[in-house]
Amino acid sequence: MGKVTYDFSGKVALVTGAASGMGLATAQAFAQAGAAVTLADSNSEALTAAVSALTASGHRVLPVVCDVSDEEQASAMVQQTVSTFGRLDAAFNNAGIQAPPCDAADEPVANFDKVNAVNLRGVWACMKHELKQMREQGTGAIVNCSSLGGLVGLPSRAAYHASKHGVIGLTRSAALEYAPRGIRINAICPGTFDTPMVSSMLADQAEAMKEILREQPIGRLGRVEEIADAVLWLCSSASTFVIGHALAIDGGFTAH
Repeated sequence: MGKVTYDFSGKVALVTGAASGMGLATAQAFAQAGAAVTLADSNSEALTAAVSALTASGHRVLPVVCDVSDEEQASAMVQQTVSTFGRLDAAFNNAGIQAPPCDAADEPVANFDKVNAVNLRGVWACMKHELKQMREQGTGAIVNCSSLGGLVGLPSRAAYHASKHGVIGLTRSAALEYAPRGIRINAICPGTFDTPMVSSMLADQAEAMKEILREQPIGRLGRVEEIADAVLWLCSSASTFVIGHALAIDGGFTAH
């Protein structure tokens, strides 16, 4: 079967955590589908490399260095997008970090605050400012990145899973609020994917990762293109009745 393609010509997309992994794959997919794309990331070097490659291929892209845990930076990111491209049609709030595994009784408050500042407050801040623009337009689609950690619990990961469960609550509540206004908001819940974040976990926590992979019935890591496919579908006219949904993309992990 041929690959499904979408036409985002004349549309504007924004992706956070866009310099590598799932964010980069999704930004590339939006660009290849004809969208003008803002790539936002806190890693300026990786961002420059990603944007250079897309520009060289003839795509309209805008790099924005952004720490999503700072609401002013999130607001500026949306403003730069709109002042450059004129509108905002699709957003993938993907930026996220892991917290080191820790016994819940020993978790340092700094770990909890850091992971929630990026994974939960960051998604909240980005969505807030994206919605300000989309509310004016009366149209748009937002996909927030949760995790299989937003659907289930795992030992030693309470702070991370709290942040990702929170993303689903944000998504569902905002989705109900904005569905009547022509804006669709959904979440994706990726399992274990072949990304830089997971590579470092494989190296540092080999036994724990083996356990997680054993629970992934498909028997392999996910490919970042499989996330891009899901995000583009959720932002496209192929999913216009899908609202407030948390889509597991996990090789069967949560089907147990």
